Amino acid sequence: MRPALLVVDMLKEFVHGRLRSPDALRIIPVIKDLTSTMHKRGFPVIYLADHHYPFDHELSIWGPHAMHNDPESEIIEELRPGPSDIVLYKRSYSGFRETGLDYILRDLGVDTVIITGIHTHICVLHTAMDAFYNRYQVIVVEDAVSAFSRSDHEWALNYMKTILGCRIMKSREVIEFISSK
Repeated sequence: MRPALLVVDMLKEFVHGRLRSPDALRIIPVIKDLTSTMHKRGFPVIYLADHHYPFDHELSIWGPHAMHNDPESEIIEELRPGPSDIVLYKRSYSGFRETGLDYILRDLGVDTVIITGIHTHICVLHTAMDAFYNRYQVIVVEDAVSAFSRSDHEWALNYMKTILGCRIMKSREVIEFISSK
């Protein structure tokens, strides 16, 4: 097994801005611990960042957010990517859609994705769904993802577990799992 950590949309807009998750601050140290563990073990860390243009279809639903060249679209300082990390920009919910993520994961020999970030019921869910469709093993870190509400969070975790077959794990379990590889 070769894992990669995916950090989804930990952007200023979604942590501190208009589309923030109420639990965003709580998951930051958890994601930081996971990135540190991955770095120590030599496994890839990939950041997926919403990045929109004024004509993007998604804006008709959410309004302008994470806009190109707007400071709100930047990854938060606490989780600034390191020199070996990969940052991919996305214009839709899924981190796989037109980002090259699948090619990168395959080139790296990755067969398992560990998903963290915001929002459990939107971008995390759609990234997990495409990972499933692309035949990756999927682990969603329950205490390293958050949504607009607790019910959205719980609904999405249950959906990913029962419909997509994702493993829903706590960060301490994931850290033990990574450390054993």
